[in-house]
Amino acid sequence: MSPFIALMLAAAAPPMAVIDERDVMREEPTPHGRIGMSTAYRISDAVPQPRTMEFRKRILHVGSAIGIHPIAHDEVYHVLSGEGEVESDGIRKRVGPGMTAYLYTGAQVGIRQLGKEPLALIISYPVVKD
Repeated sequence: MSPFIALMLAAAAPPMAVIDERDVMREEPTPHGRIGMSTAYRISDAVPQPRTMEFRKRILHVGSAIGIHPIAHDEVYHVLSGEGEVESDGIRKRVGPGMTAYLYTGAQVGIRQLGKEPLALIISYPVVKD
């Protein structure tokens, strides 16, 4: 093997990380205001460092919400099931299964559960470097 190829292999990306959501699941109050309870799956927290993105699943229990808060990065809320209302800088939109809200850096954002079924979301955003 050439020294160049050996160096490239040594600097290659780490192997994949496979996380079972059951291993990272916990019941906790919602972030940004503790407005009700949620089931949080901190999937990317189980990935070996370094990593560049957050990837989480969160189920907002009936009557709960992620309170309005400023974001310092783009953020994505993707609805798996249930109904909700997402807010960005005072503008509100209803969301349901298969819908995605792409939220922009600097906005004041939040999302609340609506109806009788919990709101299941995938939430993803880049890791903010200090």
